[in-house]
Amino acid sequence: MVFRRLSRWAIALPVALAIAGLSGCGSGEPATSAASAPASAAGGAKEVTVFAAASLTGTFTELGKTFEAAHPGTTVKFNFGSSATLAQQITQGAPADVFAAASPATMKTVTDASLAGAPTTFVRNKLQIAVPKDNPAKVDELKDLADPKVKVALCAEQVPCGAAAVKALEAAGLTVKPVTLEQDVKATLTKVELGEVDAALVYKTDVIASAGKVQGIAFPEADKAINDYPIATLSKAPAGDLAKQFADLVLSQQGKDVLIKAGFEAP
Repeated sequence: MVFRRLSRWAIALPVALAIAGLSGCGSGEPATSAASAPASAAGGAKEVTVFAAASLTGTFTELGKTFEAAHPGTTVKFNFGSSATLAQQITQGAPADVFAAASPATMKTVTDASLAGAPTTFVRNKLQIAVPKDNPAKVDELKDLADPKVKVALCAEQVPCGAAAVKALEAAGLTVKPVTLEQDVKATLTKVELGEVDAALVYKTDVIASAGKVQGIAFPEADKAINDYPIATLSKAPAGDLAKQFADLVLSQQGKDVLIKAGFEAP
């Protein structure tokens, strides 16, 4: 299958570039929910570094602001990207406190290396077909993606959204020849937003996060390719206590409310 042959080009980001790209999130308004963890003890500014799947960008950025507001003097720094790339960075020594992956398989890379505690599944996500607002190729269902006239973008097979796409297409008995394989779901969706492709398989949450830039089309085979998202604190976390408190926020009812509002499903 062409998708599988192309996938070897997918992910090869150096650890140094990834670390340099860590993005901090600024302080938000004071949190009012009792679900927020207690504020850190005084003693100067502190930092917690979270590696998280690209599909968690919006929700985790929001939760990061909540966490900072509840922990004065603390900064949450994020590294969002392909879960497979993040797992590779962690095993190669990139400093991180928390890892939230888009699949158990990518989390297993880290736990097998004895670099994280026992992970907990906190949400699930499923695929949708994303098409431009005017849907120029008139895509209505999954089988339309097999039409060679339809330009399709997929995630590389090594990353969770790509692995889910393979499962969905196999469940439908379809062979799709993508014009591009992207390193994460955000990059895949961007191809649709820019009109460079006619369709892509991305997560439902990313369609919602696009705020109307694309249309989302549900399809039944997505139920056979649902991704569980695990979170774990890292064994050598520089900010051990803060790491646990951030993970606790994600697992709290407050965290669940933010995630489910964004289109994720309860595990």
